[in-house]
Amino acid sequence: MVIQQELSDDEIDRVFHALADATRRDILRRTIAGEHSISALATDYDMSFAAVHKHVGVLEAARLIVKRAEGRERLVRADPVMIARARTLLARYEEMWRARIDRLDVLLAEDPASDTNKREGE
Repeated sequence: MVIQQELSDDEIDRVFHALADATRRDILRRTIAGEHSISALATDYDMSFAAVHKHVGVLEAARLIVKRAEGRERLVRADPVMIARARTLLARYEEMWRARIDRLDVLLAEDPASDTNKREGE
């Protein structure tokens, strides 16, 4: 059984920072589908190789992708373990919000007339 540790505050900050940029989200999407060289990734963006390399570095620092050398090329692929940990974190946030909404629904469903009757009978 694999036990997932909680993400530290620094790890959470790095993950959300990495996912805050559309290019990095697209790189992550592409590397989920398969392994790519950084130069192959760079051909699809209207920016320099160095800029794409920096985006890859941000994703790597967040541990959302893994980089490996094959000859002179650097290949990157998504890290499903970190993606699963981030998804677990987001699911917990979703649970908290759903619980708040459920409590609001209960409050809004209460009969205001019964509240008035309680106060008048006191």
